[in-house]
Amino acid sequence: MNSTWKKNAALFLAGQALSFFGTMIVQYAITWHITLTTQSGSMMTLFTAAGFLPMFFISPFAGVWADRFNRKYIIMIADGAIAFVSLLAALFIMAGFDSIDILLCCAVIRSLGQGVQMPAVGAFIPDMVPQEHLTKINGIQSSIQSFITLTAPAVSGAMMAFDSLETLFFLDVITALIGIGIVLFFVKTPDKETPVPDAAEHKGPAYFYDLKDGMHYIKKHGYVLRMLVFSGIFLFFCAPLAFLTPLQVSRDFGNEVWRLSAIEITFSLGMLGGGMLIGMWGGFKNRIYTMTLSCLVCGIFTVGLGLAPRFWLYLVFMAILGISLPLYNTPSMVLLQTTVEAAFMGRVLSVFTMLSSTMMPLGMLVFGPAADRVPIHILLIGTGMVISVLAIPLGVSKTLREAGRA
Repeated sequence: MNSTWKKNAALFLAGQALSFFGTMIVQYAITWHITLTTQSGSMMTLFTAAGFLPMFFISPFAGVWADRFNRKYIIMIADGAIAFVSLLAALFIMAGFDSIDILLCCAVIRSLGQGVQMPAVGAFIPDMVPQEHLTKINGIQSSIQSFITLTAPAVSGAMMAFDSLETLFFLDVITALIGIGIVLFFVKTPDKETPVPDAAEHKGPAYFYDLKDGMHYIKKHGYVLRMLVFSGIFLFFCAPLAFLTPLQVSRDFGNEVWRLSAIEITFSLGMLGGGMLIGMWGGFKNRIYTMTLSCLVCGIFTVGLGLAPRFWLYLVFMAILGISLPLYNTPSMVLLQTTVEAAFMGRVLSVFTMLSSTMMPLGMLVFGPAADRVPIHILLIGTGMVISVLAIPLGVSKTLREAGRA
């Protein structure tokens, strides 16, 4: 690992942050435009599906590509494809085509691009950063993403008040091009590329061979399988926390817009603080213990949301929950980045991406309809208790603790 890794990491994070900022501005603009234009829950469900399902289906293939080809170029191609779709969407809307149909098509292709990009980014970082610094870099990346998630809604809303929707698409194109330029010209690709084993021996259906090989690797390495299964269960039961809290606040505390904004801002500030905390602290020496602590705190304060008698206390609990999540996400990503063989990194992280993009929506298929029959605070208390109990098998698993010490 050469001595310029800090410069490479800083430039890479800067390029990705700029591109992500443009993407989030457009994402909020599309969501709000569809909401205000259609006033349809069915249309919002369709739009949500368009944003999640393509990512789910492309992720396994994206993992193979991340293991076969230059990850830096995959990241740039995915970014470029998303920018190109934004450009086409802006031009079609300006030409007078139906904006809802255009936006749905745009959501599908953007989801495909993100499904390709995310495993490649996760696999590229350990190529560039020494293992002992991965926690810090992932923590910094988490803080940057939290800051963007905090500021993008305000920027998007302000721009929509003064500019047309297509103007925001053009902004996405510009930020993506600048981000691609930074990564292309200034971030040095690692000298050593690790190919997929025996890739040259397979043609045509080789992708399916590689997918099967990747799944065999996951099953063979028990800690990876346990990590993925546990993370999937954790995300499933986090669905009410992620999606139903605005509805709970409007029902229990009042439907003023400032209350909904307050919980989003408070949670995002907590996420920002949690990313900074894990970046500076690094967590316990055994990463599994940090994840166990996060799981326990998340469960306890999810129960707290269901019991909070005052809105100010509700906000305090939301901030603590925001802090706790990077203490799970960052160590889990670093654990995989430092223990999975480089030749299989993309495929393992693609499965992680599939879980991240689908388990919460699957949870909503259960908890969303239930929220019309059961008070949301009861759902939060129940799921919070389950999340707290999940900390027990996570912390006592000998296989995971041995991997966490690696």
